[in-house]
Amino acid sequence: MMAKSEKKLIKKAWQETKNLKEGEVFLLKDLFKGYKWNRIETETRSSLGRLFLDKVEKKKSVEVIEKTSSNQQQYRKLG
Repeated sequence: MMAKSEKKLIKKAWQETKNLKEGEVFLLKDLFKGYKWNRIETETRSSLGRLFLDKVEKKKSVEVIEKTSSNQQQYRKLG
């Protein structure tokens, strides 16, 4: 079950993907202002990562690509 605050953060992150250009590669944390992401507890960040990945897999406007060397999931904006 998704916490209300997590649901809100995922919704906000998803809205942010609409500002990306086709072909742009990004990490979930790129969709938040630096200080906002840094204020989110590590545990919650992991949870958000899983939730965002689930959302992306159901959508057509963003694709999941390879992870970074530091094991962060990357995404690409599609047209």
